[in-house]
This record gives sequence, C-alpha cells and structure tokens, in this order.
Amino acid sequence: MGAARPFLIGNQWRQTATTATIRNPYNGKPVADVCLAGKAEADEAAARAVEAFPAMRLLPAHARAEALLKIAGRLAVRQDEIARTMTAESGKPIADARREVGRAVQTFTIAAEEAKRIPGDVIPMDLTPGMEQHVSIVRRVPIGPVLGITPFNFPLNLVAHKVAPCLAAGNPMVLKPAPQTPLTALLLAEIVLETGLPPGALSVVPCENAVAEQMVTDERFKVLSFTGSAAVGWMLKAKSGKKRVLLELGGNAGVIVEPDADVELAATRCAVGGYAYSGQTCISVQRVFVHESVHDRFVEQFVARVAALKAGDPADDATVIGPLIDEAAARRVEQWIQEAAAQGARVLTGGKRAGSVVEATVLANVTPAMKVSCREVFGPVVTLSRYKDFAAALAPLNDADYGLQAGVFTRDINRIFRAYRELEVGAVLANEIPTFRAEHMPYGGVKDSGLGREGVRYAIEEMTEPKLLILNLKD
Repeated sequence: MGAARPFLIGNQWRQTATTATIRNPYNGKPVADVCLAGKAEADEAAARAVEAFPAMRLLPAHARAEALLKIAGRLAVRQDEIARTMTAESGKPIADARREVGRAVQTFTIAAEEAKRIPGDVIPMDLTPGMEQHVSIVRRVPIGPVLGITPFNFPLNLVAHKVAPCLAAGNPMVLKPAPQTPLTALLLAEIVLETGLPPGALSVVPCENAVAEQMVTDERFKVLSFTGSAAVGWMLKAKSGKKRVLLELGGNAGVIVEPDADVELAATRCAVGGYAYSGQTCISVQRVFVHESVHDRFVEQFVARVAALKAGDPADDATVIGPLIDEAAARRVEQWIQEAAAQGARVLTGGKRAGSVVEATVLANVTPAMKVSCREVFGPVVTLSRYKDFAAALAPLNDADYGLQAGVFTRDINRIFRAYRELEVGAVLANEIPTFRAEHMPYGGVKDSGLGREGVRYAIEEMTEPKLLILNLKD
C-alpha cells in the first residue's frame, strides 16, 4: 500500500505516527493507510482557517467563481480515478460512484454561478415618518470559519455540498471526513490546492471522534455543518456552544401509492429508491403504503423488479446491490429482518446475508412498532403496507420521529396538495420517490431529520450573515 496518506492543513500535507487502515467493505482487503490528526493538528487547522478568513472574505465574486469552476473541471478530468477510489473505500457500486462524481461536478458548477449572485436588498426607510432622507442596503457577508463533518455514504458529493457553498460564500472550511471514506475527500483536497485559493481555505483532517468533538466545541468555528446519524448530530449540537449548527440527519422515507397512480412507474421508481447503494441513504424508500385496490398489482410488479437486482462485487458495472459499509452493519440489518419476521412480518423476497452483502429485501405485514418501520434501517429493506383511504396513509407516514422527504403517486392534484399541506417533512414529491435530490434544491428535514437546508444557494444563506448599512443623505 505504500506510505500512509497525509492530510491537509493550510496548504501543507502533514503526516503523523497515528494511522488508520481503510478496508474495502466487500472483501475486507486493505485499500490504504491514512494518517490521523491529533488534538494539536486539529487546533492548528482551526488556527489556519482563522488566518485564511480575512483573505477569503475579500476575494471578489469572480475569483471565487473561477476557483469553483476549476474544481469542477478537475473533478471531471479525474472522474474514473475518483470513482474507483470511492468504490474501493465505500463499497459503492462503480456505476453509482461515477454518477456521484458527475453530481459533484454539477454541485461545484452551480456554486460558481451562485458565488456571482449572493443577494442583497434595498430597504425603504421612508416607510417611517422622519426617515425620508435615509437609505438602507443589506448584503450577505461571510460568517467565518466553518467546520464540516461528513458521512461515508456520499464520500464526494456530500463533501461537495459543504465545501462548495462555503467557498462560494467566502469562508474557509476545516473538513472532517467519515473514518471509513477519507481517501475521496483527500483527492478533492488535492484538486482544491490547484486553484490558488488562499492557504487554509480548505483543510481536510481525518481524526478520531474525541478530536472531532474538540473542534465542535472550538469557538473559533462560527458554523458546524454535520451530516450523519440523528443521535450523533443532536449530541454534537448540544456541545457546539454559540456557533450556528446545520444538521442533515436520518429518515425512514415513506411513499403513498393511490388508486389512480401509474402503478408501473411507482413500482419501478420505488425499486430504484429503496435499493440504491444498498439503502444506505437517508432518503432511501423504506415504507410504502399502497391502496388496497392496487395493492396486489403493485406488489407483483415491485417484487419482480427487486428480485432481479444484481448483487455482488461493487467493481462490476452491472452490480446494483453491493456491500453495506461493514459486516457489523450488515449483521444489524439481518437481525432487524429476522426480528420483524419473528413478530409476524412476511419476507416476500431477500432477507439473507453473505458477509457484508444483504439481499434486497421486501417485507409485508409489518406493524408500526417494528424497527424496520419506526427506525431508520439504512439497508436494502422496504416494507409494504395496505390502506383503505388517503387519511389512513398520511397518518402513519407522519407517525415517525423523522421528517425528511416523502413521495405520493397520484394524478389527483387535490391529493397532492393535501399531502403537501399535511405531511410533516421537508419536501413532498408528487409521482416521484423521496430518494430524489437535485443539487440546487433546498434539501433538509424537520423533527429528528435535522436543522437548516442544503442545496447550494440555501447553504450559502446558512453560511453568511445579513449586514446592514444605513445612510443619512440629508443636505
């Protein structure tokens, strides 16, 4: 494997004696050793970000946009290398990994455009008598150093959704990548170095949890942007002090299939949304509520599509169901399936495990109390439930700790708008699965699914402050 990969602090690659071995989730083979930052290095990364902030905040919009376009261009050139690295360290099927690089290219391209049009306002002060000669403007200004903490499931694009808007806004970032997938983030760091941004614009510091918590409590960071599990996210928020906190957390996304739905479309899309990256996404389709009049037809089509999904080596272009991130995660999912079956659920397909690979699984006869219903499976498992009327589908979909995204398949515009009004989620998707995400849309949830919104323009707003100027123009 060669020497351990260094990490980046203030435009300098650093090595430490403490290292971690990154292993391929599919076969357990070592991919690389990575140096881990300690508390001293984390403190230095924060200091470099503080030093970089004056230069970053003064960068003109065209310079920020040019740097972001360079990043997008270099990602496109190195797409195959980055995708293969992603597959090796995360187990993501290679076809999905290539798509993720393409999405990251778009994320940085959009950020380059948004860097040019960070909005401002003119405030009509003459609404108040006596202020007729006053003029006021508001601009959004960079907030300061940002700490980003990212998960394993999108090692590039979820990193991009923190780094791109942060740089577009004129802030420096210290990034702590997931312990399972630091290699992709370090490749991005190489690319950012080529842009000529001020030293310290981006530091990437793989580290242990105790070191990450030190940075979370560090008052020099003005924003914490975290994507990961709900338990960890809310714990970090409690420790974050006065800084602004953005949380993108978990979900157990639901879908409603109405009598007038295009059943073939719904079955096809749910088979995609439930099993992409083996269900290891927070907006993976997990709970499907199907009206009794189309239930059997939907189940027949859906199960046939799921059973046909190819499982195995993620390096194979045809693979859809690859490994979970490690064997412990696969064992947990297998245990939840077995527990649900023991409580009365029926396994329509799948349900077995081989090492870190869990078969694409469909469960019927589930109850709301089962873990596969009320908690986030984060694996290739979809539950099916029958209902009689629309209200009976909305209620259990809302009866969850999470509220990220939901889908409803119907041609009835009134039902669509009722779902939009009543569902307690960050987004409702009509005739589409909740696994849908575009890089420029406001993305985020309510309840235990998080705080704030991502999507480049919306993340820029979260990472800037409105600043007011009032002029007294009396003669």
